[in-house]
Amino acid sequence: MVFYLANMETDSIKQLQQELRKFAGDRDWDQFHTIKNLILALTGEVGELAEVFQWLNDSEIKNLSAANRIQAEQELADVLLYLIRLSDKLDIDLVKAAKAKLEINAKKYPVAEAKGNATKYNRR
Repeated sequence: MVFYLANMETDSIKQLQQELRKFAGDRDWDQFHTIKNLILALTGEVGELAEVFQWLNDSEIKNLSAANRIQAEQELADVLLYLIRLSDKLDIDLVKAAKAKLEINAKKYPVAEAKGNATKYNRR
């Protein structure tokens, strides 16, 4: 997995950060975009994403209706945008952090022990 992130565009994230910063600035919303408020907003958006799938069975999820797909897409975008805004406020490079976390997870879950096994690393 680390290979895939190695090719991830940090510039795309940075561009979105700049666009979000301008978007919030143009609306004088920076005053509301505290770390706490962004975390709470992010949590709310994750809840809205969960609502898309909440009462669907596996077959319905596999064959999402056009309306549910659009809603899922919009909620995923909201989650991403709040993550990017939060990372900007915290001055955290999301791509760098994700790459580092994948390296940590690769050590916690070596293929030989984790393949086909959903058991958490500290419970094996």
